[in-house]
Amino acid sequence: MECFSGYAGICYHTRDPIMMYIPRPKRRKRYPRIILLLILAAVCVGGFVSFGPPRLYARSGTPEFCASCHVMESEYENWFHNAGHRRQKCIDCHLPNDTEVRHVVRKGLEGMWDSYVFYAGRVPETIRLSEKGREILRENCVRCHGELVSRIKEDRDCWVCHRGLSHRSTGTL
Repeated sequence: MECFSGYAGICYHTRDPIMMYIPRPKRRKRYPRIILLLILAAVCVGGFVSFGPPRLYARSGTPEFCASCHVMESEYENWFHNAGHRRQKCIDCHLPNDTEVRHVVRKGLEGMWDSYVFYAGRVPETIRLSEKGREILRENCVRCHGELVSRIKEDRDCWVCHRGLSHRSTGTL
């Protein structure tokens, strides 16, 4: 009988492909390892940002950090002289505060977007809220002033009536 070599030096006595069985090498799944490495990398980056360079995450939540960008200096000054919300930080109004995950994700996205706009030289003359920013601001108004807002029947932005609370026109309620 004639011997035809197959996979791994195994001798087969037929050329008929139906009768010939060639075992395939076992493939290990890489996905669990890749996912584990991505999770580990995310935890390392998050830990570095949170606790690394002198608590960058905590510091980035202060009004002084927001004002460190010269584009935001006038907004900071207006906020500082606004008696209505001077005790609130920028992130109390401008980032979602319902869940920690949503807050952190939005903070990262907004920070990256603001950096892009600043370094690409695309800062507008007048800084305005995006539609998503308006939704978040409205949610936070309701979160803090829920009792008062529940008595209002109209569905409009709080700053339509409370124009003195915007960064462009300071004043009290």
